[in-house]
Amino acid sequence: MSVINDIKRMERDRVVTPPSWLLSNVHYLAIVGSESYGAATDLSDRDVQGFCIPPKDDIFPHLRGEIPGFGNQIQRFENWQQHHCRDPAKSYEYDFCIYSIVKFFQLCMENNPNMLDVISVPTRCIVHTTNIGQMVRDNRHLFYHAGCFHKFRGYAFKQMSKLDAGANRSNPKRAADIARLGYDAKFLMHAVRLALECEQLLTTGQLELDRDVQTYQSIRRGDWTLEHGKRWWESKERDLETLYANSKVLPRKPDEEAIKQLLLNCLETHFGSISTAVQRNPSLDNVLNDLHAVLNKYR
Repeated sequence: MSVINDIKRMERDRVVTPPSWLLSNVHYLAIVGSESYGAATDLSDRDVQGFCIPPKDDIFPHLRGEIPGFGNQIQRFENWQQHHCRDPAKSYEYDFCIYSIVKFFQLCMENNPNMLDVISVPTRCIVHTTNIGQMVRDNRHLFYHAGCFHKFRGYAFKQMSKLDAGANRSNPKRAADIARLGYDAKFLMHAVRLALECEQLLTTGQLELDRDVQTYQSIRRGDWTLEHGKRWWESKERDLETLYANSKVLPRKPDEEAIKQLLLNCLETHFGSISTAVQRNPSLDNVLNDLHAVLNKYR
């Protein structure tokens, strides 16, 4: 399955307009969303997300003479996205979102649920990867930490709040569910999914997106009433609070140094030496660490 070729074909047909440098610098693409959870329907779009490595002076703007915070700041690439892109050769629409590796790492380190999903999809959902992409996926455990509780619970709460707001009635794909069930089953499915993914991380330290596929399919079929869904969420939220308080499977916060080193390894693999862009002084690092330790005593 070559999504890169699909994008190139759609670019020739002027369906999509990615930056000229992007496609040759993409290192990882995965099908996310309903397909990766095992809950896709015939009406589902194909959501593709991943990361690329922008030009070196975009990542290290001082190489082009820019001083961060002074004068005109050149807009740095964070992501390219286009939605509802109809591939003339396929029967579905694509939604694309490709991040700069720097933005992608930052969001993963913050345990953004959508980004953790991207690096945790089943192997069948990886549609493009390089050695760098595989390096990131093989080290995805570096990004997992107990702070996932706050992020995942917050995202799940937003999905639950939309059940009462009656959102998406204008979307014909979702309006049918609302008319049939009295609520939007996709919002409930995502809330349940986020809660179960968080539970999985806190109890196993791993993330298998399609582990609870039977539950997701049951919700999409309409087997759950709105009242049952709300009761389930209230009970699960309490369980997650207890898990978070007692979990020792994951570190309480990310190991930023280890993640930064992984990022630098990826950049070195892509660009070759980046010694002119990043200079590390171990002795200076030790001095700064000692200084921070002293200051922390008086905070």
